[in-house]
Amino acid sequence: MLEKLIEIEKRHLETLALVEAGEYKLAKKLAKTQATYEAYQLYKKLKQDIGEAKELGMPELVKEWEPELENVTAELEELLKPRDERDDGNVIMEIRPAAGGDEAALFAGVLLRMYTMYAKSLGFEVEIFDLDETEIGGVKSASLTISGDGAFANFKFESGVHRVQRVPETETQGRIHTSTATVAVLPEAVEVDFKIDEKDLRVDVYRAQGAGGQHVNKTESAVRITHLPTGVVVACQDNRSQLKNREKAMAILQSKLADHFQSEADKEYAATRKTQVGTGDRSERIRTYNYPQGRITDHRIGKSVHNFANYLNGDIGEMVLALRTAAQMHS
Repeated sequence: MLEKLIEIEKRHLETLALVEAGEYKLAKKLAKTQATYEAYQLYKKLKQDIGEAKELGMPELVKEWEPELENVTAELEELLKPRDERDDGNVIMEIRPAAGGDEAALFAGVLLRMYTMYAKSLGFEVEIFDLDETEIGGVKSASLTISGDGAFANFKFESGVHRVQRVPETETQGRIHTSTATVAVLPEAVEVDFKIDEKDLRVDVYRAQGAGGQHVNKTESAVRITHLPTGVVVACQDNRSQLKNREKAMAILQSKLADHFQSEADKEYAATRKTQVGTGDRSERIRTYNYPQGRITDHRIGKSVHNFANYLNGDIGEMVLALRTAAQMHS
């Protein structure tokens, strides 16, 4: 542990000197090591003070400071645990109905609203770049970006199958129906270490559509790009400019391909994990939203919350924190 702390201290001081010399773009990098640097300084001071107190024959001070040293040591061990370097970045999210027809599409709309409200409550910027709605207010598919420092850390555990149990408005006999929607969360690619070959792409243009298939403009400005070798598809229709939609779609395609190749590499690792939290397996049922009982349960960590209405209005922080804590404990 000490070798790591000495190296972090060295890098922190070097970065601090550069920031003070005007390299302000390094301020974010400096902030990442600030907590560890400060805790290490306190650790060194306590070690020195305890050593001096022992030499001076002052056991009462040793007794007072040793518990504090234990706390700081535990904090440093936590700070030194490996972290996901993608946590600070932006998010690309895709929401689609699965089993359940119209009811599943309505539930997908509930999830879209919930995540949008949660993101905005944290000060993140939300941009829906592809949305296909049903005539009754449901969502056939939704693709959005969530931008802000730490966005991925707050949404990465939402990937998977979300199940809803409720009585549909059209149900005359009060029977509970079960439907599902899938959520895919991936980090927005900042640096891509592979090149997309144009010959591997099929680009289709079409008219952007509104709810129920209504055309929102008369030009073919919407763009759909298919990466033929992998079958990865991206669509964008939020701009009236075909060029801007193509640029946005290409940026999203880079992120989706990066996630695709990373997922392939992670398969063996995910199979050996002690916990399902964070595997990102989008075929896995992760959560149930039970309307009659007013309960939301995450099956990966066995946690249930009962603030049902508030949760669906974006107050999901308690569940997010529990998932992040569980993942940290098993890392």
